[in-house]
Amino acid sequence: MTGTATATQEAGTAWAHEVRRLAAERDAVILAHNYQSPEIQDVADHVGDSLALSRLAAEASASTIVFAGVYFMAETAKILAPQRTVLIPEPRAGCSLADSIDAEQLRAWKAEHPGAAVVAYVNTTAEVKAEADVCCTSANAAEIVAAVPEEREVLFLPDQFLGAHVRRVTGRTNLHVWLGECHVHADISPAELRRKAQADAEAELFIHPECGCATPALWQAGLGDLPAERTRILSTGGMLTAARATRARTVLVATETGMLHQLRKANPAVRWEPVNPGAVCEFMKMTTPAALLRCLREGTTEVHVDPFVAERARRAVEAMIAAGSSSAVGE
Repeated sequence: MTGTATATQEAGTAWAHEVRRLAAERDAVILAHNYQSPEIQDVADHVGDSLALSRLAAEASASTIVFAGVYFMAETAKILAPQRTVLIPEPRAGCSLADSIDAEQLRAWKAEHPGAAVVAYVNTTAEVKAEADVCCTSANAAEIVAAVPEEREVLFLPDQFLGAHVRRVTGRTNLHVWLGECHVHADISPAELRRKAQADAEAELFIHPECGCATPALWQAGLGDLPAERTRILSTGGMLTAARATRARTVLVATETGMLHQLRKANPAVRWEPVNPGAVCEFMKMTTPAALLRCLREGTTEVHVDPFVAERARRAVEAMIAAGSSSAVGE
């Protein structure tokens, strides 16, 4: 190891020790999403998907929750734990998917479909959650939609690719889907997936249902263009479960590249390769080591949710948590 590499490693170790010291001093639990950078994931108390982190926020005993993720996730933590102080290291960390619909647009959509059940993906703002009947993750989206009486219309928002997946799984013909998307997942194309899969005929395919390639992948698998027995639509949480069990030498992963860190830790014997190496969420990566340290030192930035909005949103989020994650697909 060179002197530069040794110095970098020592600096990283010192940073991690300081983060843990400050967290203990502040009585803070650090929650990090799977798409965070590896150093943030490694220093966190818990790493997971939206459903797992929502549960942890609701059950947190620490007086402070530090959420290393994007803003709607920290809002959800505050909704579920209103008595806790919730901090987000970088308040500018937004989400293109959450930004694809606002509460006013949802109210107008509801007016066009009176009596419809509103199922909102957890990747939404607090104001949008407050207009929903129930939230979901991709872990339980199909399960939640299937529980709605068949004769009742369903408004599913905001992700069009997850909505298409839910429609396929449930067979609902009265499921209306908002045309939103995550710009990172949307850019993982079917052609890119097919090319990578054909270059490695033995590889397994782990595909997140938010990806633009998810539904085409199943169609291609049915035609024989992709290996049907090795093509799997999975959440980040589902990917981790599958990672521990796979015997494949190579797995091609279609999701944000931050997920690869957890997959490699779960099964180091596998070669984990991104379908699109450029699938990097700039918002997730805004939580830098310096930002996390500043957050713990200075208590910046505290997340607030209007109490009226929070009360209405809490019902929808708690319904999501109660539904669990028994589906084969996760967030």
